Amino acid sequence: MKKSDAELDRFKEYLLEKGKRETTIKDYIRHMTNFEKWLRSEGSGLKKLTRYDVQQYIKYLQDKGNKATTIHPKFSSIVAYSQYCQKSHLVENVQHPGIRHTRHISPKSLSRNERNRIFRELERSGNLRSIAIAYFLLYTGLRVSELVALNRDDVQMGERSGSVLIRDGKGGIVRTVPLPSESRYHLRRYLENRTDNHPSLFLSNFKQRISIRTIQRIFKPLNVHPHMLRHTYGRELVSAGIDIATVAELMGHSDVNITRRYAAPSMRDLEESVEKIFG
Repeated sequence: MKKSDAELDRFKEYLLEKGKRETTIKDYIRHMTNFEKWLRSEGSGLKKLTRYDVQQYIKYLQDKGNKATTIHPKFSSIVAYSQYCQKSHLVENVQHPGIRHTRHISPKSLSRNERNRIFRELERSGNLRSIAIAYFLLYTGLRVSELVALNRDDVQMGERSGSVLIRDGKGGIVRTVPLPSESRYHLRRYLENRTDNHPSLFLSNFKQRISIRTIQRIFKPLNVHPHMLRHTYGRELVSAGIDIATVAELMGHSDVNITRRYAAPSMRDLEESVEKIFG
């Protein structure tokens, strides 16, 4: 397998984790495959990608007579890829006709009422695994891909403290994050109810390591994508006054510009502001 193929496979997994539709994922991969071919013809590649490459590719598409409506989805794919590899500078101020600049709005997170609803419904279900996963994602801010890769010995739990070692973070970043008491409580309940010796922290109903798809299915009836719990974690930390560098460290961001999104107003904030004036 070529390195570029492996890179696009990882990008595909990222899009899957983000909850993108299958058709959207196929389009993104197709656009990025064509982009990668153009990069190779220019003596570059995805691993060596620069903002200049992106700007030149847009110019190349324009020179070929592509309309803005054709260029836009190709550029959107590159934007998604820049988010995947945490290099937002790759697409900053890359302009061409028909592409609007993205507004700086915080990623969609959950309000306190929404969180309460989710936890109530999960606890009423009595499913210890689902409850433990929900608390774990919200209280650690892990990516779903990081959670499914965890083993039991990656988690340390004491009476007064706990921690999680993420060995396989995005970009090869290894980090340790605190595990708050509420999450420790629900994780203990789940683990104490298990009778197996499987090393995986969370198992599927078939006693195998849990998958990203399974976790997505847990939250689908609740009309929530699991990644929103991570966004909520980041949003709450920034709102509490935790400095951006610390939040970036906790969330495994190699680029603090990714973290700064959580300091931007959310759509809910904007709606409430307008409502105060005109409501």
